[in-house]
Amino acid sequence: MGHVQTVEATGYRPMPRVPALETGDRLSRAEFQRRYEAMPHIKKAELVEAVVYLASPVGAKHVRAHTIVAGWALAYAADTPGVEALDNATVILDADNEVQPDLVLRRTVGGASRVNARG
Repeated sequence: MGHVQTVEATGYRPMPRVPALETGDRLSRAEFQRRYEAMPHIKKAELVEAVVYLASPVGAKHVRAHTIVAGWALAYAADTPGVEALDNATVILDADNEVQPDLVLRRTVGGASRVNARG
Protein backbone atom coordinates (compact mmCIF):
# COMPACT_ATOMS: atom_id res chain seq x y z
CA MET A 1 0.00 0.00 0.00
CA GLY A 2 1.36 3.40 -1.00
CA HIS A 3 1.64 6.36 1.31
CA VAL A 4 -1.14 8.95 0.81
CA GLN A 5 -0.55 12.50 2.00
CA THR A 6 -3.48 14.65 3.03
CA VAL A 7 -4.16 18.19 1.84
CA GLU A 8 -3.28 19.44 5.31
CA ALA A 9 0.12 17.71 5.23
CA THR A 10 1.17 18.91 1.76
CA GLY A 11 -0.67 22.22 1.48
CA TYR A 12 -1.62 21.18 -2.07
CA ARG A 13 -5.16 21.80 -3.21
CA PRO A 14 -6.07 20.76 -6.75
CA MET A 15 -7.43 23.67 -8.79
CA PRO A 16 -10.95 23.19 -10.10
CA ARG A 17 -11.09 22.85 -13.88
CA VAL A 18 -12.29 26.05 -15.54
CA PRO A 19 -14.83 25.44 -18.32
CA ALA A 20 -13.78 26.62 -21.78
CA LEU A 21 -15.26 29.75 -23.31
CA GLU A 22 -17.61 28.95 -26.17
CA THR A 23 -19.37 31.29 -28.57
CA GLY A 24 -22.97 31.63 -27.43
CA ASP A 25 -22.28 31.05 -23.71
CA ARG A 26 -24.40 33.31 -21.49
CA LEU A 27 -22.17 34.46 -18.61
CA SER A 28 -21.76 37.17 -16.04
CA ARG A 29 -18.81 39.48 -16.69
CA ALA A 30 -16.97 38.00 -13.67
CA GLU A 31 -17.35 34.45 -14.99
CA PHE A 32 -16.39 35.58 -18.50
CA GLN A 33 -13.19 37.15 -17.15
CA ARG A 34 -12.38 34.05 -15.07
CA ARG A 35 -12.67 31.76 -18.08
CA TYR A 36 -10.91 34.14 -20.47
CA GLU A 37 -7.92 34.50 -18.13
CA ALA A 38 -7.70 30.70 -17.83
CA MET A 39 -7.38 30.38 -21.63
CA PRO A 40 -4.32 32.45 -22.68
CA HIS A 41 -4.31 30.82 -26.12
CA ILE A 42 -7.51 32.69 -26.99
CA LYS A 43 -6.49 36.04 -28.45
CA LYS A 44 -9.85 37.75 -28.61
CA ALA A 45 -13.15 37.10 -26.88
CA GLU A 46 -15.95 39.53 -26.14
CA LEU A 47 -19.02 39.61 -23.92
CA VAL A 48 -21.94 41.45 -25.54
CA GLU A 49 -25.22 41.63 -23.63
CA ALA A 50 -23.96 38.69 -21.49
CA VAL A 51 -23.29 36.50 -24.58
CA VAL A 52 -19.76 35.29 -25.43
CA TYR A 53 -18.33 35.81 -28.92
CA LEU A 54 -14.99 34.32 -29.93
CA ALA A 55 -13.27 36.02 -32.86
CA SER A 56 -12.22 34.06 -35.89
CA PRO A 57 -8.74 34.56 -37.37
CA VAL A 58 -8.33 37.72 -39.44
CA GLY A 59 -7.21 37.77 -43.04
CA ALA A 60 -5.01 40.09 -45.09
CA LYS A 61 -7.92 42.37 -46.08
CA HIS A 62 -8.77 43.04 -42.44
CA VAL A 63 -5.12 43.55 -41.49
CA ARG A 64 -4.58 46.10 -44.30
CA ALA A 65 -7.68 48.07 -43.28
CA HIS A 66 -6.68 47.87 -39.60
CA THR A 67 -3.23 49.26 -40.41
CA ILE A 68 -4.70 52.21 -42.33
CA VAL A 69 -7.20 53.06 -39.58
CA ALA A 70 -4.56 52.57 -36.85
CA GLY A 71 -2.27 55.02 -38.67
CA TRP A 72 -5.08 57.57 -38.84
CA ALA A 73 -5.95 57.07 -35.15
CA LEU A 74 -2.32 57.42 -34.08
CA ALA A 75 -1.90 60.62 -36.14
CA TYR A 76 -5.15 62.01 -34.72
CA ALA A 77 -4.12 61.21 -31.12
CA ALA A 78 -0.65 62.68 -31.65
CA ASP A 79 -2.22 65.94 -32.87
CA THR A 80 -5.04 66.09 -30.30
CA PRO A 81 -4.08 66.83 -26.69
CA GLY A 82 -5.91 64.70 -24.15
CA VAL A 83 -6.62 61.84 -26.57
CA GLU A 84 -4.86 58.49 -26.85
CA ALA A 85 -5.14 55.70 -29.42
CA LEU A 86 -5.27 52.12 -28.11
CA ASP A 87 -5.01 48.91 -30.10
CA ASN A 88 -7.06 45.86 -29.02
CA ALA A 89 -7.72 47.21 -25.53
CA THR A 90 -10.31 45.50 -23.34
CA VAL A 91 -13.20 47.91 -22.77
CA ILE A 92 -15.61 47.22 -19.91
CA LEU A 93 -18.84 49.02 -20.72
CA ASP A 94 -21.10 47.71 -17.96
CA ALA A 95 -22.02 44.49 -16.10
CA ASP A 96 -22.93 42.60 -19.30
CA ASN A 97 -20.53 44.04 -21.87
CA GLU A 98 -16.76 43.61 -22.16
CA VAL A 99 -15.47 44.14 -25.68
CA GLN A 100 -12.09 44.29 -27.39
CA PRO A 101 -12.39 46.62 -30.36
CA ASP A 102 -9.58 46.73 -32.90
CA LEU A 103 -8.92 50.38 -32.06
CA VAL A 104 -10.06 52.84 -29.40
CA LEU A 105 -9.71 56.60 -29.18
CA ARG A 106 -9.93 57.54 -25.50
CA ARG A 107 -10.09 60.96 -23.91
CA THR A 108 -7.47 61.09 -21.16
CA VAL A 109 -8.54 64.57 -20.06
CA GLY A 110 -12.17 65.39 -19.41
CA GLY A 111 -13.49 62.00 -20.47
CA ALA A 112 -15.51 59.47 -18.50
CA SER A 113 -13.32 56.41 -19.16
CA ARG A 114 -10.58 55.26 -16.82
CA VAL A 115 -7.93 52.58 -16.65
CA ASN A 116 -8.74 50.10 -13.88
CA ALA A 117 -6.27 48.72 -11.31
CA ARG A 118 -5.51 45.75 -13.59
CA GLY A 119 -4.43 48.09 -16.39
